[in-house]
Amino acid sequence: MPLIKKNYNLFYFMKHLLTIAVAGLFLFASCGPSAEELAEKAKQDSLRTVFVADSIKAVEEQAAQVEQARLDSIATAEAEQLKADSIANATKK
Repeated sequence: MPLIKKNYNLFYFMKHLLTIAVAGLFLFASCGPSAEELAEKAKQDSLRTVFVADSIKAVEEQAAQVEQARLDSIATAEAEQLKADSIANATKK
């Protein structure tokens, strides 16, 4: 009789252990982000990438404008210097 009782208790122990393991598995699986959360995160990452790319493009355009203004300023200064030199040479003769 003790062998039957021992197997009977073992059966219920294993049954409860299996139930707890399955419940733990479901609990573990539900802890991760849902499909909607993953989709929203992907959307936010995409928008952030586009925003960063637009920001970089705007900065590059502004740098190009500054460089062009610098080159125009140099060209204007050289033209004025040539004009001044030309006037100086004309008055010496």
